[in-house]
Amino acid sequence: METEIPILDMFTRLMVASGLALCLGLERELRGKPAGLRSHMLVSLGSATFILVGMSVLFASGEGNNAASIDPNRVVEGVIGGIGFLGAGCIIRSGTHIQGITTGASIWLAGAIGVAAGINNFALASIVTFSGLMIMVLLGFFEHEMLERDIKNNDNDKKDTKE
Repeated sequence: METEIPILDMFTRLMVASGLALCLGLERELRGKPAGLRSHMLVSLGSATFILVGMSVLFASGEGNNAASIDPNRVVEGVIGGIGFLGAGCIIRSGTHIQGITTGASIWLAGAIGVAAGINNFALASIVTFSGLMIMVLLGFFEHEMLERDIKNNDNDKKDTKE
């Protein structure tokens, strides 16, 4: 199928999607989470690909090919639903303990980055990546520090009650 999007432009969009998602995946990888580099990159690459396919079909229908008709919003909705399924698979509940929520959210964010890159909005994709990293890294550090402080305070309280 011929498309209005040049091959080099498609390649650029796909590489930007993968490269930006690499940043999120690297953060998860460095924290030893199960969904890391490859998972995030593949989600973003796939999201961008679905957007490009949808745009190609849309362009084909605009050129008079009535065999192909598509609503771009439905493509985005399908991508979001599929990624939500992947993200939910990262969340594990054991009794009252829940883990993997941040990883699930970062996979969902990788999909959004792929969609933004797929529609050629590299500025949005970059801003979202930067914002996501700041949230994951800086707030992750803050949460870790607060947790350690609470653990130390609880240990001190236990020592005080024993004495």
